[in-house]
Amino acid sequence: MHGSSKPAIGLAQNDCPAELKCNFVCDCLHCSDEQNCGYNGRNFGCDFEDVAICGWKDESDTTVYSWERRTRGDTLPDSGPSSDFTTGTSKGWFMAVTSVNSPSVALLVSPMMRESSVTCRLRLRYFIWDSGHAGLDGRSLWGSVLRKDGGAAVVWRPEVTSFRGWREASIYLGRISQEFQFRLHSHRSQGHRGDIAIDELEFLDCSLPDPEKKCGVGSLECGRGGCVEANQICDGSDDCGDGTDEKNCGEYWSCDFEDGLCGWDLRTFSSLKWGRTTQQNLSSVSVDPWVGPGRDHSTNTASGSFLYLTSADNMKSDWSQFQSPVLEPTNSTNPCQMVLYTHQFGPRAGGLSILVVDTQIYPVWERGGELGDLWVKAEVEFNINVTFQIVLVGAVRDEHYGGLAIDTIRMSPGCRISNASSPNATYPKPPQHPCTGTDLMCNFQPNCPNAEDEDKCGDFSYKQGSAGWADASLGTQGWALHLVQNGSSKEEYLYVTEAPGQQLSEARTRTPPLGPSGPVCTLRLSYSLAGNSSRIGELSVSVIDKVLGTQSHLWAVSSAGSEEWVKQEVYIGARDHRFQLELGAKKFSHSAKIAVKDIQYINCYSEYFPATPEDLWCNFEEGLCGWYQDQTDNYDWTVLQGMDHTIGIGTSLVVDVWSTALRGLSGRLLSFPHLPTPVEHCLSFWYKLYGPQTGTLNVKVLSDDGAEVLLWTRSGAHGNTWHEGQCPIPPQHINFQLVFEAVRAGFDGQVAIDDVVVLARPCGAQSLCSFEGQTCGYTSSGDSRWVHQNQVSGGVKPAPTTDHTLETEAGYYMIADTSVEVLPLGSMTNLTSPSRSAAPQTECVHFWYHMGGDKPGSLSVYVKPQKGERMKVFSDSLNQGDVWRHGKGNISSTEDWQLEFVVEGAGGTKTHIAIDDIILLSHSCHRPDTECDLEQGLCGWSNTQASGTLDWELSSAEKETHYPTPPHDHTLETEKGHFLFLPNSPRDTAGEEAWLLSPHLPPTLGTCLRFWAHKPTSHDGGFAVFRVSGNTQEQLLKLDQVNGVWKRYDINVTSKEEYQIAFQGIKGKIGVLALDDIQYTPGVDCAGKNTDSKPAPPPSDDKGGIAASVIVLLLLLITLAAVLVFYLRTRHRRGSQDSIKRAGSGGITNEAYDPSAADHVTVPQMNRQQEDILDNITCHTDSEEREIL
Repeated sequence: MHGSSKPAIGLAQNDCPAELKCNFVCDCLHCSDEQNCGYNGRNFGCDFEDVAICGWKDESDTTVYSWERRTRGDTLPDSGPSSDFTTGTSKGWFMAVTSVNSPSVALLVSPMMRESSVTCRLRLRYFIWDSGHAGLDGRSLWGSVLRKDGGAAVVWRPEVTSFRGWREASIYLGRISQEFQFRLHSHRSQGHRGDIAIDELEFLDCSLPDPEKKCGVGSLECGRGGCVEANQICDGSDDCGDGTDEKNCGEYWSCDFEDGLCGWDLRTFSSLKWGRTTQQNLSSVSVDPWVGPGRDHSTNTASGSFLYLTSADNMKSDWSQFQSPVLEPTNSTNPCQMVLYTHQFGPRAGGLSILVVDTQIYPVWERGGELGDLWVKAEVEFNINVTFQIVLVGAVRDEHYGGLAIDTIRMSPGCRISNASSPNATYPKPPQHPCTGTDLMCNFQPNCPNAEDEDKCGDFSYKQGSAGWADASLGTQGWALHLVQNGSSKEEYLYVTEAPGQQLSEARTRTPPLGPSGPVCTLRLSYSLAGNSSRIGELSVSVIDKVLGTQSHLWAVSSAGSEEWVKQEVYIGARDHRFQLELGAKKFSHSAKIAVKDIQYINCYSEYFPATPEDLWCNFEEGLCGWYQDQTDNYDWTVLQGMDHTIGIGTSLVVDVWSTALRGLSGRLLSFPHLPTPVEHCLSFWYKLYGPQTGTLNVKVLSDDGAEVLLWTRSGAHGNTWHEGQCPIPPQHINFQLVFEAVRAGFDGQVAIDDVVVLARPCGAQSLCSFEGQTCGYTSSGDSRWVHQNQVSGGVKPAPTTDHTLETEAGYYMIADTSVEVLPLGSMTNLTSPSRSAAPQTECVHFWYHMGGDKPGSLSVYVKPQKGERMKVFSDSLNQGDVWRHGKGNISSTEDWQLEFVVEGAGGTKTHIAIDDIILLSHSCHRPDTECDLEQGLCGWSNTQASGTLDWELSSAEKETHYPTPPHDHTLETEKGHFLFLPNSPRDTAGEEAWLLSPHLPPTLGTCLRFWAHKPTSHDGGFAVFRVSGNTQEQLLKLDQVNGVWKRYDINVTSKEEYQIAFQGIKGKIGVLALDDIQYTPGVDCAGKNTDSKPAPPPSDDKGGIAASVIVLLLLLITLAAVLVFYLRTRHRRGSQDSIKRAGSGGITNEAYDPSAADHVTVPQMNRQQEDILDNITCHTDSEEREIL
């Protein structure tokens, strides 16, 4: 229940009294009184998607450091969240701090709220990440309440650890009887923008009892209306909201410590002592908000008094006690009942125990460890037939913050003070000294002779294992242990029962700190959810990581409804530091029964690794083999059935970036540790990067010392097909692990891997080299050296502002400094590939090059066979601006060969030539004037995200299972044929753009662009064609819709300067946009007229292609008749078409796919010019109907 909503007719908005506003109850029509209250409407939540931000205001003292409403932005930033929490996309809104460079406080304040109940809590998602490594402390983020009368109290102090991900917190506000504001503070001296953020607030259980509810048997009717239960009467809390439940309690004797100790005796044998104090006193000697409980219980203010126990920073673990007066004997008909409130905050809080002193001293109640930043109610009943005393013992640990506090002790009439002297009790034997150090306790490996160090850790296979689970419940349900010993056998299980707490939260029980754990660590248990109702309850397993400050949900089940015990295994995984396990449960009815037994930790020791093949070969058909999930990332890789590389219908490992449930930036898969190796190895695998906004797949090596090095990376759309990846692993001098990392920079795609193997040899020559993390075996020789660098840390200056692969300053490339002082006029430097085996067919090499400065020199590309003369396949020598240009050349060799990039100096100053993204394809290069049917890749066209955030994706109707597509391609008119498409999807990327660019083309008086488009009437996005030249864009076509499946467009393009053709797609909420059979004819217009007297050829010297053409001609003559027969038998009734159809493969093979689909070209920001050029466009539905104007 979030608040209260009255079903009766509410007051009209104009008649709604001000005193009813923002009281967590919908009193007025349409809940208008609960709008912009720090929350909105009936759900009492705020996700900051609305510009009004629910009434929150930035009240920072200065604009130097403040809160702002923002989104992540189109590109992944270097600081702040990778998405909001609510939508999980780049367009979702959240509140975050600005950057700061001097000591400042940012303050975010809610509107005035009023009359919160004792159960009121605020649940929110928060983000703390120290991206700039400037440091964090307790003041980086904290929350307080400011009352109308000026009283303030700290109510929330999260674990301040750096973690790039959203975390959840519950902030317990408690009873506040006047108007108040909730405030979020951030105090920092240095920090980057967005590194402190909040999102998705919900105020839960904050309304006072419903005045219209009828009271049941045993309950009390409040003066203002509404009811409270019997256990809420005279318990020291204002549950009614008007104090009715705390009246008529004269026979009770209580102490709120506002006026003294009320007879409680603080004398102790320990050097550590309880003290009566206030938060104001504690804060006066320390500015650290982590000191003290923040407020007392009885007044819920910083000025209220309480008893407090903590240790000085130089003290070790210790304990202290205080005791009641001597009390008269009691009996079961008139017992002594004690209610008290405890505050156990921070790792220093070791626990509380209540002991009885009569003829002996023995414990009757205990509450272990820290419970959070709130006051928790406890009830203890005493049936003692002799005079006795109550002793409260607190223990503190040797930790950096926290402590114990007690307030509002309420004793029932059965607790009568006696005049007798203190009992003469026999002291119990002190506990044995631990047999080993604290860090070795509960580490899943016995370190003591009788395994005492593992005996009370929660594993039921040990004699006292069940005793390791400690109830940490805050509400009306808690956990208890059922233990019955019957001779040598025993019956034991944990079960959910009633508890005295106030909060309406689930029952919780926790282990002591465990671990570290190993990669196959598993929790095994049996559970039962039984009862007569259809809704029994919920049961879950979570892990609490105090170092990261996170709590992760590992497993959950609900409403089982069976008396049978069900066995369950829960994967815990490798955790590098100590953690706790928590069982959470909630019964939905009094008759429900929830229980857990036979808890065991399986193979959890941190140094346990199961035997695996040395080559780490894995096809994921039977588990993860020698790989495991990283537990410090944001999400896991999942096993997907029905899509794999091995057998097509088997399993692979995927990250569904399009999943609406996914949050955070990265998911990582780690290998089992490898021993040092003096030789190079090769990681071979198959991968998919698929979708219009996929993200990145990285391969890294993680050393034992924590160092992490990028070895391989791919990003952007790679088509709906599998690709082979090879990643060289250099020699390693210490133990290391391999890492597959999916980075969710986008929100609409899928990343997958399969058939992973580590080979004890160097990788062969690679078909694609992006130079990210490696040089792919390319070597430098000649008069100067090629340098592997990026813009951020590169030594060659000036250099390209971004690489071509990632389009960022951090991306790598190979560069030759061609300045005259480095490479004199006529001097040469060579970049040579590893040797490649001869292929039976002509191959095509694609690459991207960058030439900067006046007289940058010349670039030539040669094929260098093992025997014979080298052949030039490409050359260029012009500086053509700060852009990456596409080069290609045909390769035909009967010998093994190497690729050689040769740069010759031209005597320039501050000049360079750079190379990036070298790609080898197993077919000849596409001629510019021929049709690109997309059956063998993109033919030199490339995606760019410099103007948009999405990619055009290559797929076919047959392979597509997730996105909508055209029913068939245009080329083959089958489901197997390929096309480029931009689909709609459930993700919030509608309205974003994808840009597809041609290679650079020479000036022209008339070049014909011809293509086929699919844009049904249902598609609500956009499509346009541009001529891009320099910093300007000229719109050539804007397409509204296409009648029929495919429609052809002819556009005459003229340009006085070098240019590119660009297809702009704007994603819609419905429908799909697609392209096929793209062709441009340089120097020939759409009427077939030669417009350019001397067409400028592309910078290529294609002698390899000439040799290949002879072979191709022979093959064509041999197969011509067969192709003709095939065509006549399979042609559809389309009339005589001039479009060239290829009798190619029914789908894209891994060898034929053109990875340039993933390549991006940087385009400067441009001024768009839209002109009316309809006279230069002709549309065709049948290619016999020609009209070219």
